[in-house]
Amino acid sequence: MRKYVIFGVQGSGKGTQALLMAKDLDLVHISVGDIFRWHVQNHTKLGAQVRRIMAAGELVGDDLVEGVVQDRLQQHDWNYGFVIDGFPRNARQAEFFLESYDIDSVIHLDLPDSEVRRRVLARRLCSRCGLDYNLISTRPKEEGRCDVCGGELVAREDDTEEALAERLRIYHEKTDPVLALFRRKEFVVSVDARADIATVQRDLRQQLKLPQPAL
Repeated sequence: MRKYVIFGVQGSGKGTQALLMAKDLDLVHISVGDIFRWHVQNHTKLGAQVRRIMAAGELVGDDLVEGVVQDRLQQHDWNYGFVIDGFPRNARQAEFFLESYDIDSVIHLDLPDSEVRRRVLARRLCSRCGLDYNLISTRPKEEGRCDVCGGELVAREDDTEEALAERLRIYHEKTDPVLALFRRKEFVVSVDARADIATVQRDLRQQLKLPQPAL
């Protein structure tokens, strides 16, 4: 059983890298962001709360995140292990996580803030079906229109310069101490996230001494 935590600032591709690992290694991908997005899209009470927080460019509170993660892990559907992103969010949660789940490694996707801005501000979302696009890497065939349903592509509510700057500030303020704690325990492998998706996946697999993905 393999248990990993993956860290990366918004736009670093941590969700994509976690999914690649999960699919190939029979791991369960647990994304805190995906859980919250499901609540937003399904108009739950939690979703309305999260929507207000995100629109203000803030991060969801630690207590709320911790409760969601504990509920998800208690489902015990991760027979071969998991890769989790979006948690832990502070040193207390990190200590609890280490004691409770005996993780194998922490993957840190390292991306400069300047590249984060370039990637995030190029993101678009289909207003009809919710499909993600990026004007850098996954452009639609027709400008401003979804390839699947023809819906209008729009920027996310929280993808503004001001909101992004605040998210970056909060991210570093909260995440840097957690990474420092994991580094002291020699759990962290750091990967340059500026490369293409396949290269990043190969690099992190090499550092984790995992089988390389099939070509």
